[in-house]
Amino acid sequence: MSVFDVLILGSGLAGQSLALRLADTHKVALVTKRHLEDSASAWAQGGIAAVLDPADSIESHLTDTFVAGAGLCNPGSSRFVVENGARAIQWLIERGVPFTADAQSPIGYHLTREGGHGQRRVIHVADATGAAVQATLTEQVRAHPNIAIFEQHITVDLIVGSKIGRLEEGCLGAYVLDIAHDEVRTFAAGHTVLATGGAGKVYLYTTNPDTATGDGIAMAWRAGCRVANMEFIQFHPTCLYHPQAKSFLISEAVRGEGGLLRRPDGSRFMPEHDTREELAPRDVVARAIDFEMKKHGLDCVFLDISHKPAEFIAEHFPNIHARCLELGIDITQQPIPVVPAAHYTCGGVVTDLHARTDVPGLYAIGETACTGLHGANRLASNSLLECLVFAEAAAQDIRSHLRHAPADLPTWDESRVTDADEAIVISHNWDELRRFMWDYVGIVRTTKRLQRAQHRIRLLAREIDEFYSNFRVTNDLIELRNLVVTADLIVRSALRRKESRGLHFSRDYPQLQPKARETVLRPPRRS
Repeated sequence: MSVFDVLILGSGLAGQSLALRLADTHKVALVTKRHLEDSASAWAQGGIAAVLDPADSIESHLTDTFVAGAGLCNPGSSRFVVENGARAIQWLIERGVPFTADAQSPIGYHLTREGGHGQRRVIHVADATGAAVQATLTEQVRAHPNIAIFEQHITVDLIVGSKIGRLEEGCLGAYVLDIAHDEVRTFAAGHTVLATGGAGKVYLYTTNPDTATGDGIAMAWRAGCRVANMEFIQFHPTCLYHPQAKSFLISEAVRGEGGLLRRPDGSRFMPEHDTREELAPRDVVARAIDFEMKKHGLDCVFLDISHKPAEFIAEHFPNIHARCLELGIDITQQPIPVVPAAHYTCGGVVTDLHARTDVPGLYAIGETACTGLHGANRLASNSLLECLVFAEAAAQDIRSHLRHAPADLPTWDESRVTDADEAIVISHNWDELRRFMWDYVGIVRTTKRLQRAQHRIRLLAREIDEFYSNFRVTNDLIELRNLVVTADLIVRSALRRKESRGLHFSRDYPQLQPKARETVLRPPRRS
């Protein structure tokens, strides 16, 4: 049994920043399914929204957040994040993150503007902010003597007292599969933190890395935590449409800097859908593209920034420019083919302002959590900010509450299972789930489609539970088990919402209810 003060599951910006904040005083384990660099944070292009310019204000950032969130943002948690934004950015600067400089800016850094923002307030590193931030922190995480890194390890499930006869003890650690050695290890910890990211892989088309399988949300649900607002899945409007470009995102900043959406004939369409045109929030733009594609039978639409000087494009979007050139698309001369794709899970595990969940000793931060900041639709570049602010909040709470790791825990029991004889069952179920979620629980929904999805999820869940009970766990089985739980939570939440709000659009309930209410699901009580 491995014993730590803090067990962090996930190695994105939330997990790594928390590890660095705690490592000087705590013994930290950082568990990641692949490598430290493999996370959705590293794929984030646009930047981090924060009130840094003297001409900007906390109230302006909050207003933009509330408008995008369609009336469902929690005022308290939203203000908490926005008010702590500048300090979070300063922490990254002190860590050495090389944000793009601007001698003309009053703060010395270039600020860009993205869809939904009324001001330029997004600090960035060219068009690859997440990669730069992640690289800076990863180097420091690897160098810290108090952080034990476990790469190629995937969490099977949390160890909670209620499941092992210790009802009042909360979360005690986790069972973790060492993928390379095919062995389930027991990790004991005083504090366990879910920082496992979102659930984009529940859909056929996604901008997320392959690791985004809803693990933390599913584990927290099984442990007894509430989840909220799972129906609000953000579809990024502009994912590069090319057979050789898997999940490559075209940043919102392209539209923020003047990019225009066009049909194949060159005509614009956003003015017909919203007065904010290309700067409308993501849900509006994604639905507009979905409408145009279905109306005209299109495989994609086009995002055009070729009217800007070539030097401007190369300077502001070097990563996008280079990747498109590799695929034969010169964005200084021609438009970019784009389609919507599942991008961000706005809901998640219910947490408070200290990042605590309903289970003592268990925290959730980043995309795994539902803090109330995003409401019914996340404002662009608020997500990395949320990671930083709540990692700091969790660190402060962990430092102020001494909680010892348990001295003993039961080991993982494999005495009644065998090796799986047909791995094809897992790959087939994985593919089926992602396809019907895309078809039935996508950008535009109906009650009948949701009910069809729910029926299929229940059939799959029974099959997967039987597989899990009889065969040794594998990476694919663990992820599929978590995906099915997450898919079920999405569909159940969507069926409860009898209106169209933010990212949830129902043809059967196209109107907005007068009062905004969260969708909160509570797990069944275990006897």
